[in-house]
Amino acid sequence: MPKKDDRTPSAGAMQPEVEELNRLATFDQHRGLLFSIAYRMLSSVADAEDVLQETFIRWQQSSNDNVQSPKAFLVTITTRLCLTHLQSARVRREEYVGQWLPEPIVTGPEGDPAAFLQIDESISMAFLVLLERLTPIERAVFLLHEVFDFSYSEIAATLEQSEANCRQVLRRARLHVGEVRRRFKASAREQNDLLDRFLQATRNGDISGLMALLSSDVVLHSDGGGKSIAVPNRIHGSDRVARAVLGGLRKQVPKNVVSRMAQINGQPGIVSYLQGKIYSVITLDVEAGHIRAIFVVTNPEKLRHLSGLAVAPGL
Repeated sequence: MPKKDDRTPSAGAMQPEVEELNRLATFDQHRGLLFSIAYRMLSSVADAEDVLQETFIRWQQSSNDNVQSPKAFLVTITTRLCLTHLQSARVRREEYVGQWLPEPIVTGPEGDPAAFLQIDESISMAFLVLLERLTPIERAVFLLHEVFDFSYSEIAATLEQSEANCRQVLRRARLHVGEVRRRFKASAREQNDLLDRFLQATRNGDISGLMALLSSDVVLHSDGGGKSIAVPNRIHGSDRVARAVLGGLRKQVPKNVVSRMAQINGQPGIVSYLQGKIYSVITLDVEAGHIRAIFVVTNPEKLRHLSGLAVAPGL
């Protein structure tokens, strides 16, 4: 009788490895959805990745007897972790130096193709900023229903709320941001055209040309986190915004900065580099042929995750 090779695992010994591989495959199947939810909930790439890591750990430790739907289970864990994080982040947001903006993310070919289940206006900087008006529970209900098409019964189970309460929460949330999804969406061609004209006007110091691109109620948002140049408060109105862009911000930008185009949060944007490192990211919110908002992120901590974005020749 041949001697048994002790190195050959038995069927019983293989079972945990097979189970682990199956769990990993299931998690990878839903990773895009989970990251989409977490990033929109938290407006932070780093925090979203931390939430996904914790979700995976809990998924691995869960019992099959308690999981009827892996997708529902994973979405529930992710959403609840985001709610906990938002509640604990409130104090940090209040202590933040200057304006707070979401972390920009690359959504073009150079980004992670598995990062998003869908790319639409709900990933734009303008939309994420509006979501900051909502309470954590309002944000969760609004995103799950309006963006990810979850039913009231699914949301109620995820948040341990009644369906009636979820409907009331959604009604309140819509009063703040629901109308945004019904706005006329600018075409990619129009966005690119306005971005190009915006660049030309700022480079040439053409204040009249810049003001012609801005809507009368345009808003400038700038986030330096106290670590880089930024305006401390939002600036409203075409005249004041144009003067701020061509005056304070433009004059403070180092002369050896190199810029390039990139797809940022689902829209054309500008990434600038200083000595090979990302210096700033600019995106525009466009409607009816004019720029409604300008978002400038210079906080190096919010740009660190973009370090793999290669430097290209200047625009």
